[in-house]
Amino acid sequence: MTLARVAQEKNTSFATANSPKAKAMSVNLLPPDEKSLFPIAGVKIGIVEAGIRKQGRKDLSVFLLDPGCSVGGVFTTNRFCAAPVQICQTHLKQGEEIRALLVNTGNANAGTGADGLDRAHSTCVALAERLNVLPNQILPFSTGVIMESLPSERIIAGLDSAIANAKADDWLGAAQAIMTTDTAPKAFGAQVAIGGKTVSITGISKGAGMIRPNMATMLGFIATDACVNPKLMQPIATALAEGSFNRITVDGDTSTNDSFVIVASNQAGHARIESLQSKEGQLFFNAMLEVARQLAQAIVRDGEGATKFMTVQVEGGNSVQECSQVAYAIAHSPLVKTAFYASDPNLGRILAAVGYAGIEDLDQSLIELYLDEVHVATHGGRHPNYQEADGQRVMQQSEITVRVELGRGSATHTVWTCDFSHEYVTINADYRS
Repeated sequence: MTLARVAQEKNTSFATANSPKAKAMSVNLLPPDEKSLFPIAGVKIGIVEAGIRKQGRKDLSVFLLDPGCSVGGVFTTNRFCAAPVQICQTHLKQGEEIRALLVNTGNANAGTGADGLDRAHSTCVALAERLNVLPNQILPFSTGVIMESLPSERIIAGLDSAIANAKADDWLGAAQAIMTTDTAPKAFGAQVAIGGKTVSITGISKGAGMIRPNMATMLGFIATDACVNPKLMQPIATALAEGSFNRITVDGDTSTNDSFVIVASNQAGHARIESLQSKEGQLFFNAMLEVARQLAQAIVRDGEGATKFMTVQVEGGNSVQECSQVAYAIAHSPLVKTAFYASDPNLGRILAAVGYAGIEDLDQSLIELYLDEVHVATHGGRHPNYQEADGQRVMQQSEITVRVELGRGSATHTVWTCDFSHEYVTINADYRS
């Protein structure tokens, strides 16, 4: 597999999308290289400024899908889910061929009741009329401030221009158009050879705060020209989410609008993939997973006010579930996250999080803790060779791996998170100002 990664410049500074008062931060987040964002045959993107967000800011995107495209999606588990999430789930269940995605930023259309549903539906109707398709062949997505009425009339007014502007090579523009508190657009591409044909994959995401698995305040869209049995699309979307977007956390808040959608245009020309267990199926899935993980990790790198990117790896559990419990106990802990921000090796906070993760029969004498290569704790206590200077040296890095061995079995689980800085409070305090 040949993977095209974004080009980047170290320590690039960006202005936040929302608050000029906040100092922009990200952790080795690379600005996308437009050349690595491959056009996907059968998918065109139109972007306009509809006046939903701020003047001079493009805030409405339309993804036009050719007939024959297949779609799968995963959405927030927040029971107070937004109107567009409810409509997307309904439209996908109805089984009609999806012909367009409609995405706005600046307004989440969440906490808006029946009026929000009506307004979201009206935008689907308007786009469907222009494309000569059915309203339930449109999937709407929104992100932004909650409990404000969706300016559906502005969205509808912008549709003609968005359709007229649609082109296959504007993935970077789409990544920029869906940003909210993001400091930079998030976009990645990959190519893989399947059946003698080059298959292209391109994806974008947005998100920086209100990030927690299942899912986060994020939107993610990945398209490919691969030929895939439509029945595989939903299982693929679920498996990709589990291996990427459901392994990230910034602040432990689960949003109302999370949506992750994959599109296969079936135009690459190879024999159709009928099983993910086949050689071709595995090649395809692994390439898709690489793009999904890059998009998910970019959200953590761009976590609001983040200065450090942390990998939390838990090994030796009886099950993946209990490894996950421990990993998220560490990753969600404000005490752990603030210690990492300060480069303070107060590592008892990590052990405490392991202890309250909910494993009732956990044997603390079997616990081993590492920061990168530094062995911090053994048999549940301080390692005799551990020096605080070693811990501080690792914690001063911008990228850190926390590894915990439970000594209970062979299961493992990995999540990605970031630290908490002063800027996290600043950004969220100023969110609506």
